[in-house]
Amino acid sequence: MVEMNNEDSEIEPPDSDELNNEIIKEDVSLQFHLYIVIFFLIYYISWVIPGFVFLLYFFFPFRIYFLENLGFISIFTDFKSLISLLFMPLVIIGCYLLHLFLIGLITRFIWRITERISPSKSGIIPRNIRSRTANYYHIRSFMIKYGKNTFNKGIFPWLSNWFYNFVGSNKIGKGTTFEESVGMDKFIDIGENCYIGVNTTLASHLIQGIFGNISYFEIKVGNNVTSAALGNVGPGSEVFEDTYLLPLASTPKHSILKGGKNFYFGMPMRRIFRKKIMEYLGVKPEDLEKNANIEGYKDKKLLKQLKEKEIIIERTDEIPNNIQILDDLQEEKIDKDALTREDLAIDFTTSSAISRVNVKFLLVYIPIFWISGLIITIIWYWFSEDIITGNSIRFHLPFFLFFPIVLIGLLYIFILACILFSKLLLIFVNLIHKPKEGVFIAKIGDTDFEFWMLRTQIKKISLWLLRNSPFPWTDAIAFKQLGVKMDFSSHLADTWCDSEFIKLGRKVMIGQGATIMSSMVVGKYLLIKNVFFDDYVMVGGQTSIAPGTIIKKESVIGAISSTTYDQVLKPGWIYFGIPARELKENKYAEERRDILIKRQVDEAKKFEVIYEVNIDEDKKKLIKTEKEMKEA
Repeated sequence: MVEMNNEDSEIEPPDSDELNNEIIKEDVSLQFHLYIVIFFLIYYISWVIPGFVFLLYFFFPFRIYFLENLGFISIFTDFKSLISLLFMPLVIIGCYLLHLFLIGLITRFIWRITERISPSKSGIIPRNIRSRTANYYHIRSFMIKYGKNTFNKGIFPWLSNWFYNFVGSNKIGKGTTFEESVGMDKFIDIGENCYIGVNTTLASHLIQGIFGNISYFEIKVGNNVTSAALGNVGPGSEVFEDTYLLPLASTPKHSILKGGKNFYFGMPMRRIFRKKIMEYLGVKPEDLEKNANIEGYKDKKLLKQLKEKEIIIERTDEIPNNIQILDDLQEEKIDKDALTREDLAIDFTTSSAISRVNVKFLLVYIPIFWISGLIITIIWYWFSEDIITGNSIRFHLPFFLFFPIVLIGLLYIFILACILFSKLLLIFVNLIHKPKEGVFIAKIGDTDFEFWMLRTQIKKISLWLLRNSPFPWTDAIAFKQLGVKMDFSSHLADTWCDSEFIKLGRKVMIGQGATIMSSMVVGKYLLIKNVFFDDYVMVGGQTSIAPGTIIKKESVIGAISSTTYDQVLKPGWIYFGIPARELKENKYAEERRDILIKRQVDEAKKFEVIYEVNIDEDKKKLIKTEKEMKEA
């Protein structure tokens, strides 16, 4: 076996027989110490300067001229008092904008250092061999997250394009809009006047198993491209000008879309023709005549066909065979024992789809917030008492220097206190009514359903606070404390996950936008069942895992897939689809990494391309190439 003492140590190449007989499988090492250092550099510097400016304004002009003005009328008649009041909102906005600028500036500075050490380039990055290339890929992926979340979830989300361009992670043209999405933060070159809809992802990276590959290829998008909601474009894809993607249009990696005012739809996406577009959009002939903005209004032949079809429908008195008469409808009798997995494939909703939540459940937040808030109030008073002496305020340099650290400290103390008191309340609730698996009636008055809703509400506040905190990946703390069995080697990246009856093995990775459900509402029933992920399992982005799912060791379920209720995925296999089906054995660590399959969507053709593997020079001897495969 290959011996490694650390990530940068030299490697002695194994002999050819050992290389052919034994596949290297090294655990991915996430460098949390570097992540924390990078985060605090960005966070601290971006807050200390605007924080210093704001406190100076607050303690001096605002406090002196406004807060200490004892006359109510004089507050609005005295010029200095009125000006200090009117300028306060502008100072707050200015400090916030300065904070955003500094986030971009520091991120750009560190980003460029990492690019000098290990430049970003298209290629396959092996995950079963530790390398500097993989290390810096992960560092940059983490580094961009804080800025992305701050801009996207802030009060000026339209500044996100500036942030990506300024840092250099993306190239975004003028007039282009990115709606909120879990991806689209790096290695994308997109033209002008494009619109990328909500939860559409331009994914420049695709992870193929814990010991597989990272497909990291730049995505290129031309001008005037629009994508509706919930679409996906894979790594290395090229989308030419004037391309229109309908909702849920998704394409695998290395796809080529010629565009030219063509529409694409489906999974995997394919080009569809104008007549289908008119049917999909419900466009009528009179709409084409009146609205010159609709592409196709000049198509006289299509207009004539649509008119003739409409006339035939108006003149006939016959009822089409595919239309049912409501009076003849009878309630279908369902044999529950005869239902198959396919019958339950996509007929479910998440546990967040509760039709109504009793107000009494929301009252649990009051004691949690009150006690947690009391703790940080005491700590804040202790920290700030040095600058407040009697009725005067004195300049205290350590207060200003440590202010950003104190803020984030107070935030996480508040969150941890919320977790603690939520846990205590949850223990008390579970003593009254123990959580259990089963099928229950989903209506107010059913004890199991009401206690399930109560448990869900108690847990939601802590999870929401952590997911929207500067360290969103710390939600693992709340999951562990509130009912999910996992350790910190597993990761849920921007994942929606139930918080009970779920167990994760070691080194499990759940992709961005995935949904993990141990409970779901089907019609008038609530289903609760254990979900289990064995060691080294990977779940792709935008994938739904239904209750009762068991995924065994080293299995992979691809992106945009869905399991069925009680589905079992056998070990060492790759699954894909809705519902998920066996695709092939999981042998990414054993396969060649220098062959890419490109797909021309318009012609429905595929072809192979030889591409250099993206790994350190001294590690390339560990990778099988085409020449070595032929010689073997």
